[in-house]
Amino acid sequence: MSQPRRPRLLYVTDLAYPARGRRYGDEDVFLTSRLREDFDLALCHPQDAPALADGFDAVVVRNSGPVLTHPEAYGALRARALADGVRLYNPPTGRGDMAGKRYLLELTAAGHPVIPTVDRAEDLHLLPEAAAYVVKPRLGADSIGLRTVPPARLRTEVTGDVLVQPHIDFAYEVSFYFVDDTFQYALYAPHPDRRWDLERYEPTAADLDFARGFIGWNGLDHGIQRVDACRAPDGRLLLVELEDLNPYLSLDALDDAGRDAFVTAVKESLHRFLETAP
Repeated sequence: MSQPRRPRLLYVTDLAYPARGRRYGDEDVFLTSRLREDFDLALCHPQDAPALADGFDAVVVRNSGPVLTHPEAYGALRARALADGVRLYNPPTGRGDMAGKRYLLELTAAGHPVIPTVDRAEDLHLLPEAAAYVVKPRLGADSIGLRTVPPARLRTEVTGDVLVQPHIDFAYEVSFYFVDDTFQYALYAPHPDRRWDLERYEPTAADLDFARGFIGWNGLDHGIQRVDACRAPDGRLLLVELEDLNPYLSLDALDDAGRDAFVTAVKESLHRFLETAP
């Protein structure tokens, strides 16, 4: 008796992508080794993904390389997902980083707990006074293009497609990791100058309410999301980024039980995703 066909996944990754303080390739090798327990899986380079996508039940996009360093290939893949029925995981319907960082402007205007953000010189007066300001590209990742400038130079720096935020002397950064809308774990960087030197973080009920608020706002039915926040001087959490495209997971900071639980959640999410109508 023949066995039922297992779902086929095309896992898009650039294993050689260099990331400061992180090892994307190692994380992808681990995750694919575990996903193979449930799926027939093939890895491919982002430049090959548009041509290969039709042969698979879903296409899983991981690490920053496919988006940051191969924008044309990713754009073609995204266009096919929106128009031709290619099933992309995460689905390309999120309102966070996958759509650019304009959501920070929207969240600021709506009064959400986010680092105040503007994108026009005429709106700089809306930001709180600060000793320095952060200017970063609207489309970017891995802090590429980010610069810190003094108030006297700020107006001349607000040119082109950039966002401006006050520089905040936060106590630490903390990330909350979700699969679909279910919280999985949290990690924080106790030393602000070592962003990727992470430790487990036990969130309070208020912390989880904060993170879940942004997951609910995003409305992504399936996928892996990371809510990045900082602990401001007044004790509040403020959103830094809502990573809903292909967030690095820092699985090496978890113990075996934590990694197993996360992998199980991702497998279950993928099965649910494949069972839903395209």
